[in-house]
Amino acid sequence: MVTDVITTRIRDFITSEFLFGDASGMLPDDASLLDSGVMDSTGVLSLIMFLEEEFGISVPDEDVVPEYLDSVDNLTAYIGARLAARTA
Repeated sequence: MVTDVITTRIRDFITSEFLFGDASGMLPDDASLLDSGVMDSTGVLSLIMFLEEEFGISVPDEDVVPEYLDSVDNLTAYIGARLAARTA
């Protein structure tokens, strides 16, 4: 799956679920979603459910860390890696 498509799907989900459809509140792709207050711990659970359903992957507990889930850039890289590993 193309990185731009992954990023767009993630940004659309964040805009819809956490910014109530107002894309003007969207942060740069490298900004922390947790530190900025866009997403809280409950939001992380919602995000994980979205990732699993949207991209057909499983997010194991050990992957629920900011390194993978705290920004659009991190999420895009994580999903890309999970999809690549699945097809390898």
